[in-house]
Amino acid sequence: MASAPSSDDMFDQFLSQRGHEVEVAEWEESYNKKQCPDCGGLHETAATECSVCGWTPVN
Repeated sequence: MASAPSSDDMFDQFLSQRGHEVEVAEWEESYNKKQCPDCGGLHETAATECSVCGWTPVN
């Protein structure tokens, strides 16, 4: 059974088919810490997942 793409993937595909540029979300840097692009939570540089909202970067 094939899995359906996530809603974010479908939305990105919809936008890119209509000429919009879509970016891959990555950690942002703020005061020598990683900052979640989704909720703005600050984390140590070793963080792999946002402990506030659960966001993880797409690899």
